Amino acid sequence: MEKDMTTTTKSMVSLPELFSQSTVAILDCIQAAKAVVTQTENFEKFSNFMEKITLILKDLSKSSVDDSESLRNGLDIVNLEIKVVNQLALECGSRNKSYLLINCRKILKQLENSTKEISRALNRIPLARLDDLRIINKITRLCKDMAEAEYSPSVMEITVLEMIESGLQERNVDRCYANDLFVLIAERVGVPDENLAMKKELEELKAEVQESKLGISMAESRRMEQIVELLEMADVMTSYEEKAKRYENERDSLGTQPLQALQSFCCPITMDVMVDPVEISSGRTFERSAIERWFADGHKDCPSTSIQLDSLVLQPNRTLRQTIEEWKYRNKMITIVSIKPKLQSNDEHEVLQSLCELQDLCRERELHCEWVTFEGYIPILTGLLSAKNREVRTQALAILCILVKDSHDNKERIAKEDDALKSIVRSLARQIKESKLALELLLQLSRSSVVRDVIGTIQGCIFLVVNMLNSDDAQASRDSRELLDNLSFLDNNVIEMAKANFFKPLLHLLSSGPDEVRFLMAKTLSEIDLTDHHKLSLVKDGGALGPLLQLLSHEDLGMKTVAVKALQNLSSLPQNGLQMIKEGAVGPLFEILYCHSLSSPSLREQVAVVIMHLAKSTNSPAADDEKISLLESVCWSSLGSEIRAKLRQLPAVQVLVQLCEVNNQMVRVRASAVKLFYCLTIDGDDISFQDHVGQRCIDTLLKIIKSPTDEEEAAAAMGIISNLPKDLQITQWLLDSGALDIIIFAFITGRNRNALNKEHGIEDAVRALCRFTVSTNKEWQKKVAETGVILELTKLLVSGTPLTKQYAAVSLKQFSESSTAMSQPLKKTRAFICCFAASETGCQVHRGICTVESSFCILEADAVEPLVRMLEEGHFGAAEASLDALLTLIDNERLQNGCKVLDQVNAIPPIIKLLSSTSTKLQEKALGALERIFRLPEMKQRYATLAQMPIVDITQRGSSGMKSMAAKVLAQLNVLGEQSSYF
Repeated sequence: MEKDMTTTTKSMVSLPELFSQSTVAILDCIQAAKAVVTQTENFEKFSNFMEKITLILKDLSKSSVDDSESLRNGLDIVNLEIKVVNQLALECGSRNKSYLLINCRKILKQLENSTKEISRALNRIPLARLDDLRIINKITRLCKDMAEAEYSPSVMEITVLEMIESGLQERNVDRCYANDLFVLIAERVGVPDENLAMKKELEELKAEVQESKLGISMAESRRMEQIVELLEMADVMTSYEEKAKRYENERDSLGTQPLQALQSFCCPITMDVMVDPVEISSGRTFERSAIERWFADGHKDCPSTSIQLDSLVLQPNRTLRQTIEEWKYRNKMITIVSIKPKLQSNDEHEVLQSLCELQDLCRERELHCEWVTFEGYIPILTGLLSAKNREVRTQALAILCILVKDSHDNKERIAKEDDALKSIVRSLARQIKESKLALELLLQLSRSSVVRDVIGTIQGCIFLVVNMLNSDDAQASRDSRELLDNLSFLDNNVIEMAKANFFKPLLHLLSSGPDEVRFLMAKTLSEIDLTDHHKLSLVKDGGALGPLLQLLSHEDLGMKTVAVKALQNLSSLPQNGLQMIKEGAVGPLFEILYCHSLSSPSLREQVAVVIMHLAKSTNSPAADDEKISLLESVCWSSLGSEIRAKLRQLPAVQVLVQLCEVNNQMVRVRASAVKLFYCLTIDGDDISFQDHVGQRCIDTLLKIIKSPTDEEEAAAAMGIISNLPKDLQITQWLLDSGALDIIIFAFITGRNRNALNKEHGIEDAVRALCRFTVSTNKEWQKKVAETGVILELTKLLVSGTPLTKQYAAVSLKQFSESSTAMSQPLKKTRAFICCFAASETGCQVHRGICTVESSFCILEADAVEPLVRMLEEGHFGAAEASLDALLTLIDNERLQNGCKVLDQVNAIPPIIKLLSSTSTKLQEKALGALERIFRLPEMKQRYATLAQMPIVDITQRGSSGMKSMAAKVLAQLNVLGEQSSYF
């Protein structure tokens, strides 16, 4: 009667209202499905089906579908299954995650059944009477898709379930297995890998299992209890002290000698101890892989008895397997105990063997690592990091890496050992294999918040890690980057990274840190010495400019001050100055400059310096366009070097030499030949010209220079002479032909200089002069000095073109190399005469009597200051030549006196600046010069701070040879100490 009344009540509800009620129920189910904490992808798949059903119901409510009992029954089934899934989704959103994971197959099976039931319910809709073919196709396609739908666990979930089943079936599961299983479950359900969190999760799982017993079968209830028992074997349920005590009791119960394997442990086929023993139908046991190969080869009999087998089925021999495992377990524990005294032996070979054996044991099972820790190996291993033998240190590092993996306690134990972290850091500076392991170990240690705070305080640690960022080894580079990320948790570490030229963490904090941290980062940028390269990268690529400009507008005066100081440091580079102007730095700077109520006089002064830098950056030097004659245009074209090389291979040089020697009746031909010959001498080798240029050719060229009829021809002739091979015979011919006077008076001292007005002619003349000033021939030097040209060369250091300055500096350098030998010793005066006559003072550097003409002294020629200025003029060749000349003042015994002179003329800061040059050669020479200069304590004390950062930069970006020299200088400055061997 009640059933009839329910049916009657349902029949009274209109069909559109039924559609509406089903739609609301489906939408509620979809909402519940979105709140699940597990199987989200599978519930989303189900929700997609449900959303399509709501659209179909909407279409049906507008269509002419018959109100049939079949349709109403189908909707009833849909609503019923929706309630089932809705309840399932609510449980998946509220129950313990581990419980849901363990039962995920059951959940998915229920979801799959409901999907198929709903599909069958939709098939009850009377489609034959529907006029709309579109709705019919939708329903048909959806029913098919839902009937074929399958819901599967993820790969990780399948792995967890397989491990659970294996653990329940195998009787020899240990704590390591339980640990691995629990860690996998925790990772899948999002529980932190920490003992407290995992213990809480296990307690919640146990409570969930207890509550669910009423709704499940006894078999299922027992299975859940077994899973809980399996997980309770994990370490999270036992304290370290309890485990250590249990280990000691177990160890003490064993003997001291490993037991030999029983014959039954060995496979009759391989004769090795079995890993996976299986029994065949003859009752004999074999290693699974061995017997499977036996059968695969076509054998149907027992390998031991030759009895024909009635079945090839393999049965696991779990009892034997457990016995073998227990035997291995006992022997491994005894072995680990026995290795310890061997590591303290004086026999390096025995120590290495023992370390290799210990490493294999640690890699074999996590349980062995636990035993190694209980046996107190960590102090011994950290002590071995100070061993002289590289392989011993490397093996010790490798074992420590294994021991600290996933063990916060071991990380802290290592950090507590005396000098352990210092020893690891020292290994960073050694051979690549050792340094990589040290880096890996530090990375593991940095994952402990306790140890991480200590690592950055070890001297040289951050510097060495930053250097490994540029390692050729990709893994080392990745590890060093991750380690620096971990260490950047502390602001002081970030500052040390910036001092080592790693600015990423600093820039991040400058941009997004709290105000007090942004202040500290800006202050750091204002104080550290930056190379031009890093100044440019900080602004162009690093994004330092935006945050600093924001700080200019900060209401706090201290913030404004550090921002201005940092901008002052960065704006000294013209490219940065232009970028600051583009990004709107001028407005805020002028606002500070004229806002007297807020800014102090010192701050306004610093702002003025920044504005001055910005103004200087707007000055772009005008380019000088060199005029090229029509005759030479072919040889100066884009293919000029190839054309010149080809002409030199042909008899062109011989022909041109002959044409250069023609008489005055063929002046035009000769002029063209001279100009073309000059082109060929620019990049030719000595052999190309040595066989063809003789006394006659030289005489002709000198006549052209002395009495020119064509200014360009005279300049070309001077160019040929400057490019001639530095051959003794050619030099002698030039001297015999009076070349010295012609070169000096025609071009250098200015007799024909104004008439010719050719800067490149002067360049070539000064270059040609270099061949006569070599220090190996002092007679030539005397002849040149007697002309008074040394003072003219000094003038050219100021007024000449960059190339003229370069060649003038070369000659002055060659002169200066002879000054010590040519300097006249001071006359000794008698004691009673000294009372009445002024004592004669010698040269500051050479300590004798020096003059420009007699000893070629560049101090007497007032050449030192112009040479110093050349260091900063930006021309690599000129800077190198001037540096070479200045370095003659600090050769050998002249170091002390020469350094004083260089200090007096402020030459050392420009030399330090050359460390940041893009010219490798200049960097190398500057580095070599500083190595000499810093031998003097007073020089080191005065300039160490200025030189430190550019030298650090070379250790990161320089060649291997430069790195070695840089390390040596850093050692002089007490930055690296003994760690410089890394470079």
